[in-house]
Amino acid sequence: MNTTDIRGKWALVTGASRGIGKQVSLGLADYGCNVIVHSRDTAHTNQLAEALEAKGVKVLQIAAELGEPAQVEAMLDELLATGPAIDILYNNAAIQPGYCSDWLNVRTEDIRRGFEVNCTALIRICFRLIPGMVERGWGRIINVTSGVRDQPELTAYAVSKAAVDKFVQDTAPHLQDKGVLMNLLDPGWLRTDLGGPNAPNTVESVMPGALVPVLIDDGTYGKLFRAQDYTCL
Repeated sequence: MNTTDIRGKWALVTGASRGIGKQVSLGLADYGCNVIVHSRDTAHTNQLAEALEAKGVKVLQIAAELGEPAQVEAMLDELLATGPAIDILYNNAAIQPGYCSDWLNVRTEDIRRGFEVNCTALIRICFRLIPGMVERGWGRIINVTSGVRDQPELTAYAVSKAAVDKFVQDTAPHLQDKGVLMNLLDPGWLRTDLGGPNAPNTVESVMPGALVPVLIDDGTYGKLFRAQDYTCL
């Protein structure tokens, strides 16, 4: 496949302190991409920042609780006012409100929290960063989704990810002719804090597939990329 040179570009990775976000951040740095690593507290990304800098790229650390809209907007205000132009966005951060065996009684609060972090914050970040990408004529947006199916016990998580899918399907076609490609990434079921210890795949197996949506240079948009499809690359 044709690949894009991302050396010197800036990427924002949400939920970068561990799991998928950490793997993506390290992978981007291997390609010479500078990284803004997000977490709820910058103390959580200190070690990652050191590891990224050791790879020879520039690093910024930012913090916000994505379940608090005011914190999301404050973070974005700061980035847009004082930070570098963001070329690549990995909306990776997510929460799993909990497994509800009594699925007819999933708590309304869990559904609300799932949407606030997994969908609403993701959309707000996209909306705030897209204008700059359009103005510069280049951008890559990767929104992490889920392959969860037929598990109403996970409704609070799954429906928020389904909403992300719909957002990408409706939004991506309006950006592709402006040089901004938005796609979905299903990392697979991984042994992370969210995926749990019984998942079949290691967190490292998300690579190199997680980088394919940003590295492709063939105009693909609105597509669901499955990271586990690329484990043999």
